[in-house]
Amino acid sequence: MKMLAVLLSLVAAPVAAAEAVHFTTEDYPPYNFREGDQIKGAGYDQILLMMKQIGVPYSIDMMPWARAIALAETTPLHCVFTTAHIPERDGRFVWIEPLAIGRNLMIGRKGGGVDVKNVEEAKAYTVGTQRDDYTETLLEELGFAKIDLASDIKLNLKKLQSGRIDLMPLDEQHYVVLEKAGEPIEFKFIFTEQKFSLACHPDFPEDLRLRMQAALDALIADGTQAKILASYGLDKAKLPEQAAKP
Repeated sequence: MKMLAVLLSLVAAPVAAAEAVHFTTEDYPPYNFREGDQIKGAGYDQILLMMKQIGVPYSIDMMPWARAIALAETTPLHCVFTTAHIPERDGRFVWIEPLAIGRNLMIGRKGGGVDVKNVEEAKAYTVGTQRDDYTETLLEELGFAKIDLASDIKLNLKKLQSGRIDLMPLDEQHYVVLEKAGEPIEFKFIFTEQKFSLACHPDFPEDLRLRMQAALDALIADGTQAKILASYGLDKAKLPEQAAKP
């Protein structure tokens, strides 16, 4: 995927370039995605407002997930979003959260003949996910033996539709969007629930992290976050009745 770099000048006063915060993300609607030459999404919109409030310069780069999260883990003043905060990642980053709370579903190809209702049944099949995504870690920890890795979610979907993989985990809201668009996919069972966050390099300046967290807290307190989430349909997901039973 071609990198899309966006440098935004929402600053209250000039700050040295070395002090800019560098955000990385992937194309994963509705949290972050490209629409023409623009980046949009429920996570992205909150980052813009947070950084505008604290007056610090920043850049946002969109790239494959494995690179996006690796940069945040290894490079000072880098953060990645929208990142699932799971125990395995806890000590690898410092966190600013929550940007959203979500569920991840196990899905299959409509008419594909795969009938599974839980994790144990799904282990018999080939499951695809993005390289270095939190779902890769979860699949490994749960004992899935046949994991097929791709660079991004779009390639995973192509593999599912062509029959190269049998199942894949997918965010609930993304599933609802794709299903409404007529994609040949179907819900199997709820795979996991998670908190979506902003994950920053372990040596990220604590005073800056606290300012960013305070800005996010303000968005939550005044209802702005709820409005942003609702604008991307993150309050309206409707799944089959089976999904109501975690």
